Amino acid sequence: MRVVSVHRDALVVTSLMWQTNAVALRAGGEAMLIDSPYYPEELDALPGVLAGAGFEPDALVATHGDFDHLLGRVAFPGLALGLGEPTVERFHREPGAAQRELRQYDARLYVERPGPLALGQVQTLPVPGSVELGDQELELHPASGHTSDGMAIFARWCGVLCVGDYLSRVEIPWISKGGSLEEYRATLARLAPLVEAAEMVVPGHGAPNESERALRLLDEDVEYLDALERGEERPRLPEGRDSSFQRWIHSENLTQV
Repeated sequence: MRVVSVHRDALVVTSLMWQTNAVALRAGGEAMLIDSPYYPEELDALPGVLAGAGFEPDALVATHGDFDHLLGRVAFPGLALGLGEPTVERFHREPGAAQRELRQYDARLYVERPGPLALGQVQTLPVPGSVELGDQELELHPASGHTSDGMAIFARWCGVLCVGDYLSRVEIPWISKGGSLEEYRATLARLAPLVEAAEMVVPGHGAPNESERALRLLDEDVEYLDALERGEERPRLPEGRDSSFQRWIHSENLTQV
């Protein structure tokens, strides 16, 4: 697990699993954890790591309902988990799906956990909308397309934009079950002005990006979606994202469009 400060009020915690990012934000004496690392040892260490840096979460939020973003409750079982309205609706349509997928991946990776994932108390958040953190406000913006749900979270006071599973330098656009090409395009269009206004853009997977780099990734992702819409079987993938696994993601994307 790697911990990097991107602002005096923002820490990025990166898991060894899929470079999954969690972001701790603070304002006005309160703190919030967005998303989560993956491995049990990382989750065990997380409270002490955050407390040592002056970030003791009062609340948890997940950008979307994929299982690898929902594990904050394991590290902080006494806190409520904030989910956007589309994610709550997704869970009503797909009861237990996140827990089943976590068990499947754990079995594949020989990961043992002390118990099953329990979401516990859930707070439904308006998307689009906002939520208070101390004396500041977090903006919540719709971000579907990768999945049927999702939200981007903008801490405008510190210039940090958390985009969930978008704008990654290690992963091409991935249209999962329930996602769509059209919604993915719409999300990129909504993100563009937010990225321009941000100083640091934190994706769900991979290193944080300064605004200029994130805008380049956004343009590359639009070009990829164009190739996907044309049905190209061997499109030119962006630099740094042309690997066998990303080619597999592309083959999966072709089945969704």
